[in-house]
Amino acid sequence: MEHILIADILPILVIMILGYICGKRNYFDNDQMQGLNKVVLSIALPAALFVSIVKASREMLFSDLTLTILSVVGVVGMFLLSFIICRKFFHHSIQEAAVCALIAGSPTIGFLGFAVLDPIYGNTVDTNLVIAIVSIVVNAITIPLGFSLINWGQSKDKAKLAASDTSKASASGAAVSAVPEPADAKKDKVIASTGEVDVAAASDKGHGSASSSSSSALHAVVNALKKPVCWSPLLAVALVIIGVRFPSELDPCFDLIAKANSGVAVLAAGLALSTVKFSIGKETLWNTFFRLILTPAVFIGAGILLGMAGDGDKLSMLVMAVALPPAFSGIIISSRYNIYVREGASTVAVSTVGFAATAILWVWLMPIITHIFG
Repeated sequence: MEHILIADILPILVIMILGYICGKRNYFDNDQMQGLNKVVLSIALPAALFVSIVKASREMLFSDLTLTILSVVGVVGMFLLSFIICRKFFHHSIQEAAVCALIAGSPTIGFLGFAVLDPIYGNTVDTNLVIAIVSIVVNAITIPLGFSLINWGQSKDKAKLAASDTSKASASGAAVSAVPEPADAKKDKVIASTGEVDVAAASDKGHGSASSSSSSALHAVVNALKKPVCWSPLLAVALVIIGVRFPSELDPCFDLIAKANSGVAVLAAGLALSTVKFSIGKETLWNTFFRLILTPAVFIGAGILLGMAGDGDKLSMLVMAVALPPAFSGIIISSRYNIYVREGASTVAVSTVGFAATAILWVWLMPIITHIFG
């Protein structure tokens, strides 16, 4: 455990602090920071997701259906629960709640999965299986789902804005004779007010009908799937399911850029922290509790009910996999589109520090639990 804290957790904190210092000393202007985020989100992260998933096999997915089903239902369920709580109890917009769910509801399995689980449980078939399945769920389901919710929220906000403008124009009863505002300028205003994520403006007119809402949701999903960070993991999953083996000789072509993902993502988290007032309020503490305590506790209960306690190591691996700090892809999306930045960056920082304690807790507690219920 000492090795994990020094070799894996400490570098994250050091790079995050470095990013914070760089931000405070203005080493990067806003355009440069957005450029870093764009490199990660559009190139490095898609490559990392593709490589991590395509190395799995169809046999791995179906070798333990209980593990696969629990991973899918559990990870997606906790993602949606985080989204709902952020919306209903903390009163955030749809897009803010979506980013919250990407951060508080998703573990950084791609970056820390092997680094944490291998030293504890060994580099075994079961370890690789758990990491592969959880990674597929996080990267191929929750990231596209998060982008779809963000786009859907943008569409609804734009519909409300259009309806409000129409209402004001009707109330005034006066014809608008001024030169029309350029479409690009109007789009920029919407982007500035909502954190726009490339949602087409023409499709939503704000009529509020059921068909319009359904069309908006479908349009949001389509727009999300156009992004490399969404379609690349889905393509990898499709290749795994149909049994196409990606040539291992081509791995270096993706690995070189993929390796930039985690380091730049953590640096970007520090840069994001430097631009906002750091907060350890009730929302940050709740997100940290949700990520490090509540999520693994739910998986323990579900695993016991499904009879996984008898296979103690596998349940312990799954619990540790979902108890990891927040996925760095969430903070990259947050920083890239200026959505939920303060709370998101604060959650990443506090959760990463807190994991040093909760990792020890779960390593000590899981053998006791599996012995009692196994």
